[in-house]
Amino acid sequence: MDLVRHLRYFVVVAEELHFGNAAIRLGMAQPPLSQRIKRLEEELGVRLFDRSARQVRLTEAGRLLLGEAREIVTRVERLRELARHGEGGLLRIGVPPDLAASVIAALVAGFRRTNPDVRLVPAENWTADQVAALAEGTIDVGLVRHPVSAPGLEFGQMLVQPQGVLLAEDDPLAGAGEVHLADLTGRELLMPPKEGEPGWHAETLAECRRHGYVPGQVHQGAGLGLVLAGQAVAFGPRADVPGLAWRPLLGSPIACRLSTAWRAVTGQRKDWVAEFSAVAVRTLKESAGMSEEGVAPARRISRRPGMVA
Repeated sequence: MDLVRHLRYFVVVAEELHFGNAAIRLGMAQPPLSQRIKRLEEELGVRLFDRSARQVRLTEAGRLLLGEAREIVTRVERLRELARHGEGGLLRIGVPPDLAASVIAALVAGFRRTNPDVRLVPAENWTADQVAALAEGTIDVGLVRHPVSAPGLEFGQMLVQPQGVLLAEDDPLAGAGEVHLADLTGRELLMPPKEGEPGWHAETLAECRRHGYVPGQVHQGAGLGLVLAGQAVAFGPRADVPGLAWRPLLGSPIACRLSTAWRAVTGQRKDWVAEFSAVAVRTLKESAGMSEEGVAPARRISRRPGMVA
């Protein structure tokens, strides 16, 4: 657990005494914020807030912790600001954990060609954590899955990638030309963590239900071991992986939408963010087969499945 980050969440909730208002101020959704406060309480072994349907109040333990937490958060923010002044040409970027290594390499190489004196520092985080990191200033720009609910964020061009279904090679549907979502009935589903990708999680499951597929169980993770074992299916781009079969979904009902995201920046860093956003669009089109909404993507095969191949 990132204790400093969780203490910052605690301070904002303690100042607002309202989880919804605190979530808006932090630029994140309310459920992940509530989960992080609960995790902090579990870590410290105390209850920090009394919650009711009408109000949120600090407990005695919460009141005792608030002053110390403010001091810790302030000191860490000062340290980060000092470090930033000494960074020089450094751009910190967030990328999804299931973004292929070849795509990350292409992003770094593409940016370096036009900005050889600026060093890219990638950090692997799901969308919710990237939104929090952007609010805290620990990253400068991220690659996020949509839908994203985060006031204060600016977004680059949206790119789309239709998702097919990944199955064990001996699954009866592996020989089908196209798979209807309802054909997956009875199969469990593997998805990215709900806490990290709340928008994608909710939107995808709603689309599954709309087309007649209600997974018996939803597993959360980035690896494909359960799919290889025949215990679940997963959605993803076209992939050529030993032991797996990829099949397109009839009507392309499931799609990944991705864009860069950042908070207001000034000076040279603003130019770097704009340049990275342009490089990301080119790279995701060329290396991951993504396209602008309404434009058919180029067909390609990747050797590593994930959100973007």
